[in-house]
Amino acid sequence: MDIIALDQALEVAINGCRAQWADTFFWYVSQSYVWIPLYALIIALLCMRFGWRKAAILTLALIAAAGLSDWVSSGLIKPAVCRWRPTHEPLLSGLIQVVNHYAGGRFGFVSSHAANTMSLALLFSLIWRKQWVTSLMMIWVTLNCYSRMYLGVHYPGDILGGLLLGTLIALSIYCLISKCVLKHS
Repeated sequence: MDIIALDQALEVAINGCRAQWADTFFWYVSQSYVWIPLYALIIALLCMRFGWRKAAILTLALIAAAGLSDWVSSGLIKPAVCRWRPTHEPLLSGLIQVVNHYAGGRFGFVSSHAANTMSLALLFSLIWRKQWVTSLMMIWVTLNCYSRMYLGVHYPGDILGGLLLGTLIALSIYCLISKCVLKHS
């Protein structure tokens, strides 16, 4: 079995494990607006720990990480690679179940959800430097990533590619801010 066939088989298996409660749960996990309270909490924590001036710079760094991840994944990689999402793949027609008629855009490699959440979560974890925070942020990333496969809009390979992209962007931005913003914290 080649890597594409393995990716498809894994996606069909993940997407095929259905439950009504899970359809609702993962639909909401995948929605960006649901996480607004988390973003507000992150900003509040940064303000409490670093003061509003440094927190503003760090917040901009987090926004830059997520924005850059989104732009590279959706604006550069997806149109260059042109890999159909599972919901659009003719070979998987009838095998992929969708929730709320949501099929996503045509192309799925790399997952923007995976890239965006990983870049934000990893960068915040590196800034905050507490194991419990890192653990909670990685649970958030895992939920988001699994939701995308469950909903049938990404293959596991799309998710791995997005996680790698998000990691690289978070580490790059952390290197920049650690030298000028965090050196005295």
